[in-house]
Amino acid sequence: MRRSDFHFDLPDELIAQRPLSERGASRLLALDGPSGRRDDLGFRDLPSLLRPGDLLVFNDTRVIPARLFAHKASGGRVEVLIERVVDAHEALAHVRASKTPAAGSELRLADGERLRMVAREEGLFRLRALDATLPELMRRHGHMPLPPYIRRADDAADSERYQTVYAEREGAVAAPTAGLHFDAAMLERLTEAGIGTARVTLHVGAGTFQPVREEDLDRHRMHAEWLEVSEAAVARIEATRAAGGRIIAVGTTTVRSLETAAVAAAKAGAAMATASTPSATAAPAEDAHVAATSAADAAVSASAGAIARTGKIDPGRTSPVLAPYRGESRLFIRPPYAFQVVDAMITNFHLPGSTLLMLVSAFAGHAAIMAAYRHAVAQRYRFFSYGDAMFLTRQ
Repeated sequence: MRRSDFHFDLPDELIAQRPLSERGASRLLALDGPSGRRDDLGFRDLPSLLRPGDLLVFNDTRVIPARLFAHKASGGRVEVLIERVVDAHEALAHVRASKTPAAGSELRLADGERLRMVAREEGLFRLRALDATLPELMRRHGHMPLPPYIRRADDAADSERYQTVYAEREGAVAAPTAGLHFDAAMLERLTEAGIGTARVTLHVGAGTFQPVREEDLDRHRMHAEWLEVSEAAVARIEATRAAGGRIIAVGTTTVRSLETAAVAAAKAGAAMATASTPSATAAPAEDAHVAATSAADAAVSASAGAIARTGKIDPGRTSPVLAPYRGESRLFIRPPYAFQVVDAMITNFHLPGSTLLMLVSAFAGHAAIMAAYRHAVAQRYRFFSYGDAMFLTRQ
């Protein structure tokens, strides 16, 4: 498939610029992947779509106030968007200015505190905070990094509403927006209904908003994001599966986290098996572990495109479906793709031609998704981060 296969017309007025007064007041479009059936619901109807014993998996990342405004020595205005905090004093960031500041130059924040431009690294800039730690600077000067399609400055309300109620681990520069619909009352209703929960972490980067520029999707290079699928999360998922429950991902970031862990587990298992065959050169156990880890890293970066194209991880594998994973992922999920973990998902509506629209198309079917999006436009659903939600079952 090509990028143009994921285009749809969206009137500007359907792009939500502010959240609704209540988190749970949003609409919910339910789409059954196998049949293509659609139901127009409200988000408060979510429990009716779930079964006792199902497991909801949430992304517990917390958005940091990553947007900073500074000035060059010449007085020119500079906008900094932190992409990833490296340590207490250094970060990789996007820098916007009329003329890009040179390496070694300094940027000054409102009270004179300084950031030094250290070097350029693959489209980002390494910055060093000179007078305080980066977390301190962001607390004093940072703004919530609202997406580019929200055409207004952030305000005090965004500090709460552009954050899930269960956010815990700081590091994202964009919210996992499917989770914005959940409030404490909904979480309590789900618990009372016998719905289990688990958590993963994926620190959403600004790359999630970058358009796909290549018409040939094989040429697209996916942005990297850091994630962790813990041993506890894997145990909950395996127990749910064993009991016959469904794994329901809250958001595309959770889908990417779980599917990345599955890819890594399969590739690591294959590497361990190769290392242990009689014909293989004998190696210490720790060397075999290194080989497995390297294979896993490769699987979620360079190999991701091949996996997406074939729709298969390893049809002959005997390794576990899922294992704990901690590291980066460049997994690009698009049709066709054989999902290993997720049975259903909750997601917002996504940008035309985006990798997120490609992911949900792989999950529920391209034709069904594009028809559902046309229906959502006709029915005046609200789109993108502060917009309405979908509930999808896998095709």
